[in-house]
Amino acid sequence: MGFVPLAYHPEDNDIPVKHPPTGFDSLRTIAVSRIYLDNFDHITAYWVGLSMKLAQVALSYGADDLHGTIIEEHIFHMAGAKSPQLQTEAAMLKAIREAGRTPVQRNTFYEPIRILENAPAVEMTENIARSKMLEDNLATA
Repeated sequence: MGFVPLAYHPEDNDIPVKHPPTGFDSLRTIAVSRIYLDNFDHITAYWVGLSMKLAQVALSYGADDLHGTIIEEHIFHMAGAKSPQLQTEAAMLKAIREAGRTPVQRNTFYEPIRILENAPAVEMTENIARSKMLEDNLATA
């Protein structure tokens, strides 16, 4: 369905690599992935590993997905990531619009559920309540 290039984090592991990939390395990986992996319909700019700002730029380098709001992420953070563990819906909508793209909520199979072209961003307080409800009812990575 999609390809998610994950950046290597050298902290907290035994692999003898001292430096994580640069932002340019990550953008180049996404661009080359789009060109060579023509059997993948979607390339994800995983904002948890890239940062939201770099993920926004990656939307112009071949990525077409930011991988959603995510409630709590453990894998990258156990490896040393310092990025936020949560993005609100309002923050995601804002980031996608700032990148010049139209936000689309999709299901697991990348089928559009709703296009949020003119929808206002959800207020933070409403999103916190939703996040708490989801947190109580969903497993985390």
